[in-house]
Amino acid sequence: MTAPAPDAKTAAAAAEAPHWAQMGENTFVAGMWLLYQVHRFLGRWPFLLCLYPIVAYYWLASPVARRSSLQYLQRMQAAHSLWPHMPGWRQSQRHFRMFAQVILDKLLALTGRYRFDRVAFTGREQFSALLQQQGRGAVVVTAHMGCIELCRAIAERHSGLRLSILVHTAHAERFNRVLQRLAPDSGVQLLQVTEFNAATAMMLGERVARGELIAIAGDRVPVREGRVTHATFLGHQAPFPCGPYVLASVLECPLYFMGCVHDGAGYAVEFVPLAERVLLPRARREQALAEYAGLFAQQLERMLRKAPYDWFNFFPFWDQAGPARPVPVA
Repeated sequence: MTAPAPDAKTAAAAAEAPHWAQMGENTFVAGMWLLYQVHRFLGRWPFLLCLYPIVAYYWLASPVARRSSLQYLQRMQAAHSLWPHMPGWRQSQRHFRMFAQVILDKLLALTGRYRFDRVAFTGREQFSALLQQQGRGAVVVTAHMGCIELCRAIAERHSGLRLSILVHTAHAERFNRVLQRLAPDSGVQLLQVTEFNAATAMMLGERVARGELIAIAGDRVPVREGRVTHATFLGHQAPFPCGPYVLASVLECPLYFMGCVHDGAGYAVEFVPLAERVLLPRARREQALAEYAGLFAQQLERMLRKAPYDWFNFFPFWDQAGPARPVPVA
């Protein structure tokens, strides 16, 4: 069933809400490098002592992020009753602190210094068969949850595996420089993609033909021009990008969901097949896109029920209705 379009009230809120890409990124290259060195030479607790005041300041100084965190946590509570009472500022601060800790785990994962024995995999056998036996690549739709960078653990167990992560911001080049400095042999690469055209499709198709994985976030709408569909997430209609499903359809390759959330002292990584082949027939294209987005939203919600603090979209998620308006560059 095709998800209904947002009502007038929702559309008005969406028009006023800032797009996630307009809010900027708060993880800067110099800061990432400095904090990584603090952990490297002094350990985790000194790292957290340095990071937590920064998180507390950001929580106080960023009302949009704070309200967005509360909205998400409260909608999670309304849908699944995970806490004894409705989440408030304490749970929101914990949400921010979890993000701070994951920043460190991201760097440790990308540099091979994370204890990968703490990572539990589900669905890896079928995923491995796809890569090894069939010699095929795939589109992997993921989300801003947990420590997705632990996919490096997979690369270390599969010689020659390459993963390209599509991102929509100009921070890809800078982060690639940090990654190259910290982990020159990493099989992970960020690709900045602001528009999808024939040249982009050809480049990605060549990578999939070589057996590479193309990872793309399914929980952020396009920065510029791009199509958006809607699906139910935590009991409310939410916008989702069409890009992952259009990409898998164009490349004629399987589509997988990959999620990562905290599990005890480590993480749980799950691979779930969404479609062996993504079909978008012209007669019901909009309906098909909404159905694929719905499958993604179901998997996202299922995993976040296990670790509700592990979703890191600190912007008005449900109010994002479409591509961002151009932002002047200073």
